[in-house]
Amino acid sequence: MTMKKSGLLLILLGAELLTGCFRPIVYLQNSPNYPVEVFYENQRPERPFEPLRDLETKGEVPLVGRQTANYRMLSRGNDMQQKELLLARLTMEAKKLGADALVDVRYKYYTSLTDNGYLMTGLAVKYRKEN
Repeated sequence: MTMKKSGLLLILLGAELLTGCFRPIVYLQNSPNYPVEVFYENQRPERPFEPLRDLETKGEVPLVGRQTANYRMLSRGNDMQQKELLLARLTMEAKKLGADALVDVRYKYYTSLTDNGYLMTGLAVKYRKEN
């Protein structure tokens, strides 16, 4: 192996070591601001509440090109932006009912040959007045 090739190989290996161990951290400082508080199925508000109504949003969106190749599925489900839009839709419904929060929020999805299907549910609640 010539000196140039071994030097280039050493540089490439060094670059791989430096970048291979590097994992960027994304801080979620810009979390979405919904019109009501959101509590997922494993969370509960600290305040007592009265249930108003079970809510649900569902639908299907076509698979995008990056999800399939050569008739094989590469990735499933919706991306984070689509999930945030679904949750925004659900929280807007809750707000129209006069709710203060949405509890027991659950998200389910399925995938077919051509579509991603989704179902998001939650319970709209009103906080009790504190004495």
